[in-house]
Amino acid sequence: MAASFPETAISTERLLLRPLAEDDAPGLAAMMADELVLAWTDHPHPFTEAHALDLARSLAPAHRATGRGIVLAVTEHLTQRLVGLVELRHTDWRLRSTEISFVTAAWARGEGYAPEAVLGVAQWLFEDRGFLRLELRTAAGNTAAQQVAQKIGGISEGVLRSAWIVRGESGESRDSVPGRAVDRRGHDLPGHDLSGYDRQGPDRPAVDESRSDLILWSLLPEDLETPEAAAPAWAGGHRYVLRD
Repeated sequence: MAASFPETAISTERLLLRPLAEDDAPGLAAMMADELVLAWTDHPHPFTEAHALDLARSLAPAHRATGRGIVLAVTEHLTQRLVGLVELRHTDWRLRSTEISFVTAAWARGEGYAPEAVLGVAQWLFEDRGFLRLELRTAAGNTAAQQVAQKIGGISEGVLRSAWIVRGESGESRDSVPGRAVDRRGHDLPGHDLSGYDRQGPDRPAVDESRSDLILWSLLPEDLETPEAAAPAWAGGHRYVLRD
């Protein structure tokens, strides 16, 4: 049997990261309708409630069961409102390494939720699952994602040239490909590992695309600050709660 992550929940000071549920479908579809999500991710466009249900019912469970990674909904403790989505993918069990990506709802940006969620996952990986490396890839023009990588202590390891497609008008890019139809497959940020979305179909809208560099970031256990070290106000020494 292939190694895989357990079904789990990760709790931080303000957030609960848990498996996706069918009830998340309306909020997830609304979150994915944002222009920045279109620009920086390769989620299906338009992302419908049917896509969200397919993700919760089959794609995310299969992603975890086959050992490729895990998909977690990010919700507020106080309101239980969906604020984002986190995915681990491209997991190498021999190297104890995986890649993380995230999406934050438009209304929740600027609150520090993304670094809080990513740091919570990193702590869980390193302290509970015995992982030794976490990677994050950000498009060259996606400064918000780069700030998240910096806030969690990520180290920039270099640039992957012309390694990603940016959709729409946002960001710095190169080699424009106007009017190209968007691939339906994707889920989240560069190099995603989920599969199962319909890649064909006459209803795919045409969206301008252009090529972009990717910045590769890494985080190792020794890069994390200890609980006694200075930490953001939301951290408060809080770690996580497992449900496995």
